[in-house]
Amino acid sequence: MDRPPSPSGEGMGEGLNYDPNTDKTIIFMCGISGIIHLDGAPVPEHQLKAMVKAMKHRGPNDDGLFAEDGMGLGFVRLSILDLSSAGHQPMFSADERYVMIFNGEIYNYIELREELITKGHRFRTQTDSEVILAAYREWGENMLHRFNGMWALVIYDRQDKMVFAARDRYGVKPFFYSIDGNRILFGSDIRSITAVLGRKPTPDQETIFNFLAFNRSDQNDSTFLKEVKKLDHGHYFKLRIGPGATSAEKNFRPHKWYDIRKELKEPFKNPAEYREMFASAVGLRLRSDVPVGVCLSGGLDSSSIVSVLLKDYNKKDLNTFSAVYGKNRNGDESTFIDLYKGQLQNMYYTQPDENALLADLDDLTRAQYEPVPSTSTYAQYRVMKLAKDHVVVTLDGQGADEALAGYHYFFGFHFKNLLRKGKIGALASEMGHYYNMHRSLYGIKSFAFFLLPAALRTRVRVMEKGYLDPDFFQAHAGGTNLITGELYGSNSLQEALINHFEYKLEHLLKWEDRNSMWFSLEARVPFLDYRLVERTLTMPDEMIIQKGMTKHVLREAMKGTLPEAIRMRRDKVGFETPEAEWFRTPVFQTYIKNMINSGPFMSRGVMDNNKVQAVYQKHLNREGNYSREIWKWIHLEKWYNQFID
Repeated sequence: MDRPPSPSGEGMGEGLNYDPNTDKTIIFMCGISGIIHLDGAPVPEHQLKAMVKAMKHRGPNDDGLFAEDGMGLGFVRLSILDLSSAGHQPMFSADERYVMIFNGEIYNYIELREELITKGHRFRTQTDSEVILAAYREWGENMLHRFNGMWALVIYDRQDKMVFAARDRYGVKPFFYSIDGNRILFGSDIRSITAVLGRKPTPDQETIFNFLAFNRSDQNDSTFLKEVKKLDHGHYFKLRIGPGATSAEKNFRPHKWYDIRKELKEPFKNPAEYREMFASAVGLRLRSDVPVGVCLSGGLDSSSIVSVLLKDYNKKDLNTFSAVYGKNRNGDESTFIDLYKGQLQNMYYTQPDENALLADLDDLTRAQYEPVPSTSTYAQYRVMKLAKDHVVVTLDGQGADEALAGYHYFFGFHFKNLLRKGKIGALASEMGHYYNMHRSLYGIKSFAFFLLPAALRTRVRVMEKGYLDPDFFQAHAGGTNLITGELYGSNSLQEALINHFEYKLEHLLKWEDRNSMWFSLEARVPFLDYRLVERTLTMPDEMIIQKGMTKHVLREAMKGTLPEAIRMRRDKVGFETPEAEWFRTPVFQTYIKNMINSGPFMSRGVMDNNKVQAVYQKHLNREGNYSREIWKWIHLEKWYNQFID
């Protein structure tokens, strides 16, 4: 099954590359999978084929297999403009010692290629994959610090029987694995693993609890399945296989190659410096000869990307994709989106409603594979579905909220830091500005919540979810966890931002990867350029939050670039939907009542059915907005139906 390298030079990562033999630009996305037999036993070809088939939606145009001794690799490709062998993986080094599969894109591969040429390396192609292989030979795992991009990759040294696998800094690209006896299964998609696991997977109850109680997942290496873990962002593993390897060399032990706390740099001195770096991050992600789109919500982050593309790069042919719901409806931001009319030639809209959500529910569940805690993911799903007919590359604002304190509860950390430093006058002033600006107590309540002991924070948050089954509640509510201990326990705004990169950002990136790949799109996230992140997270509070407004440095940097109405927006919406009203419509009343009264739902041992019904009735009576909880019931049950039952 192993293949020698073709003369055209196969093996490109996700993104744009150039094939000198065809004089064509090649765009494709991909997925990786594989099996490692630690004892060196042969990997069955039919198992690799099953893994590839299970993730075929990530790359329907081509696939490739490699099997040698105890190493098996699988790859799928989506090719947009060309189906030649120039895009084929697994890719071999020129001497055929190394073989690699790679999902992602190294944006600075051109610069790295030039540097490697000066060190004596020769290249047959213009691909980023070939640059990775050369970089590995030159720098080993230290090459990772030189990459600016997104990736999940596996390199096998056929001579030393050494396996090296790594994931990007912040977790833009996925990497799942399962340690199953004497073998390790891995892939971009959990389905590739379960396809060859050989037994029915089991739900991870702790993950389900965190999902229901805290709206969180992916804060550690767990998934919704006990049998499957994820390689954490910024980690790699290296092991040796075969009868000649020692037990220590066969030991699977991930190493943290990127520790954000150790990589922080000098903060930006002023908004002009921030803007220069942000524009550079956007420009680097324009390395494409195909139409580029932006997922435009009308908020500060995605609008900043659009405005920089217009002002700095003159991208008048830019495509934008937005979800709207009708003027004055919750989640509708068409007033802000429409400010770009006259500047943009290609603006596209999707308008989902309750009937569309119900019709798309099965497909959304298949696309995501794991439950998601908000219908915002559905709005993104619809935007990606809209974009697929017009572009192959999208840019969006993911990561800006985590780097620039975009969520309202960040005010709580800001207030806590001022109190901790004894700045009582500044605390009173900032709390006053916050209330006057937003007419809300949410940030102040968050401040009080963050002052509680960790164990009490857990109890308070879980007790808010009064619909949980008492036994389920007791089994998982005791003590602290990463969410209430680390994420909610941050003592300063800077610490909170760092902890969000460590424990919160990754689930957002997972949802985006699954939505975009479901529709054969490559999603790029300029706010997560590591050069930008490492200098943003060290900025003082006043450059992040000032006088009741978040993202101060970005707002100042965008003066004269962004429309003022967007630059000075006080509210935070994003890809929200009118879910509260959707779940009160007759079509959803029927669906939800049938679901919560069904035998499977009542037998899960997760929720108290009487309390669930009472909460839903309160929502129908407009005694509160429980739509977030209701959605979690719906999607968790749909997940059980499709993947567990």
